[in-house]
Amino acid sequence: MMQYSKKALDYFRTPKFAGEIKDADGVGEVGNMKCGDVMKLFIKVKDDKIVDIKFLTYGCIGAISSSEAMCKLVKGKTITEALKITHQDIVAELESMPVIKVHCSVLGRQALGKAIEDYNKKRGLKNEKSI
Repeated sequence: MMQYSKKALDYFRTPKFAGEIKDADGVGEVGNMKCGDVMKLFIKVKDDKIVDIKFLTYGCIGAISSSEAMCKLVKGKTITEALKITHQDIVAELESMPVIKVHCSVLGRQALGKAIEDYNKKRGLKNEKSI
């Protein structure tokens, strides 16, 4: 059996960031139905800070807990600070996850990058390398 930390299981069972933001400043979607994991991320930005963040994730325990952990790490950060968060930071926030599920944290980080790119595009800003 795959071993998830208690924290990862708690994030999976009671995600606080699940949902969507109707008037999001940036939206990023990654994954595909063939592999089974699809993540859609919504960000709300004020004064260059991510003041709200939500996700809709279709996937396994790893995908949902990674989405939750990433949102927890990102909320309250500036765009520049958020872009510095890596998939390793997400795994560290979860305390541990099965090696075969680490790709879920990578998907979460990619969704964040796409949401920030969308935010920048809507504001007419040039995108930094986000991934």
